[in-house]
Amino acid sequence: MGALRRRRDGRTPLLSLHLDSAAAMPLHRQLYAEIRDMILQGRLAPGLRLPSSRTLSQDLRISRNTVLLGLEQLWSEGYVEGRTGAGTFVSQTLPDGLLAARTTMRPVGDPLGGRGDGKRQGPGPSERGLRLAAGPARRLRPAPAFAPGLPDCSDFPFDLWARLLAKAWRRPPPHLFAAADSAGYRPLRAAIADYLRVVRAVRCEAEQVIVLSGIRQAVDLVARVLLDPDDIAWMEEPGYPGIRAALSAAGARIRAMPVDAEGLCLDDGGTESAARLVCVAPSHQYPLGVTMSLPRRLDLLDWARRADAWILEDDYDSEFRYAGRPLSALQGLDADGRVLYAGSFSKVLFPSLRIGYLIVPPPLVETFRRARAALDDHASTTAQPALAEFMAAGHFAAHVRRMRKRYETRQQALLAAARHLRGLLTLAPDPAGMHLVADLGPDLAGRVTDRAASAAAGAAGLVAPPLSDYFAGPPMRQGLLLGYAAVPETEMEPAVRRLAAALGAL
Repeated sequence: MGALRRRRDGRTPLLSLHLDSAAAMPLHRQLYAEIRDMILQGRLAPGLRLPSSRTLSQDLRISRNTVLLGLEQLWSEGYVEGRTGAGTFVSQTLPDGLLAARTTMRPVGDPLGGRGDGKRQGPGPSERGLRLAAGPARRLRPAPAFAPGLPDCSDFPFDLWARLLAKAWRRPPPHLFAAADSAGYRPLRAAIADYLRVVRAVRCEAEQVIVLSGIRQAVDLVARVLLDPDDIAWMEEPGYPGIRAALSAAGARIRAMPVDAEGLCLDDGGTESAARLVCVAPSHQYPLGVTMSLPRRLDLLDWARRADAWILEDDYDSEFRYAGRPLSALQGLDADGRVLYAGSFSKVLFPSLRIGYLIVPPPLVETFRRARAALDDHASTTAQPALAEFMAAGHFAAHVRRMRKRYETRQQALLAAARHLRGLLTLAPDPAGMHLVADLGPDLAGRVTDRAASAAAGAAGLVAPPLSDYFAGPPMRQGLLLGYAAVPETEMEPAVRRLAAALGAL
């Protein structure tokens, strides 16, 4: 008999039971054995309500008496229990003997796929997979102090956002819930293009915008379309590990290019023509916060033209600049169509939004649209209509202005509280961004590593990633990243005191 496919009992689970009327075992025993095994394997959790005998009878097309016989056996052995007027539930407490018989999935070996005992069991991950898994682990935690890149969501207009979502989906037009455009929702693409032309001096039209989940997907798509396996890609050193992982996944050979006070250094191998792609964050380099100078930008564009190479501009937090006029994007200086421009809304609005964009030169638009469709069809359109109206109605600009003022105040609060870190960490102001780089001070430098300092902060309930994790090669600088955007001013000094106590104990 076929599997149970329909869910009829409110919150009861959708089971998958396979009974064979031609088998020698009676149907009620088959039903008993299937449900018992699901309980022992942990597929049915304690306290979970089972479908009623009537529902099981109808969906399995067997008599209700047969179902009752199977359930009665489960009751008698303690696998399930009945509650008057409520139904049948998986027992909250199974007998010790049954717990001993439970079969569970156990991880085999180390987290990268080995057994841990020197013996190989089954095929392991590829070399590329091992490189991807070797990066620092990212743990999701509820807004800890100093986590870099985490925005303040406490004042986001969620009531307005909910209304915009409801407006889009209360009576959605067919084009909204049918197969979507691989490049994204057309009104959102138009709103993004309008915004970037005015605010970032990006030269683009809506047709050049491709909606993605964020910067890493943009890097992945660019690398897959523009690079062949073993092509060389440059990235900044230190740089964002997510970019390094995406390039590695595409099979690129990554060359780390040093960053100085003017941005990416072309002098170190910059005259070579072997590189096919260079990834840069010229407006606010991550993690150092350096702004690429105009002469260095023009040199980079000239190099790309001569080398017949591409530039991917990562403009992840350009909205948050506190001093001087907003900088124009590198893409706006590009006269040869060599620059692809990527941005994200996740750090501006809220992280789980997972909407970003890629601006593609006109000759590449059709290729990128087709590649996007081939890889995963299109991004979810659930939030795109709401975001399009959020931008078009001016709510996005108002939110950015409000957050820009708030983050500037919080950076000042962090710098003021840094007096408690004297000798331990050295901080300097940054005219943009959401975090500061704190170098190890004389009391720590040369005595402990930034990874040890980060671990001490973690033990105190703080998240301060070590700067060395952002280097592909040997770290040339030791420090911690201190995010301030999500730390309220009233909590800043207590958090800094905790950090000082943790580091002072090293």
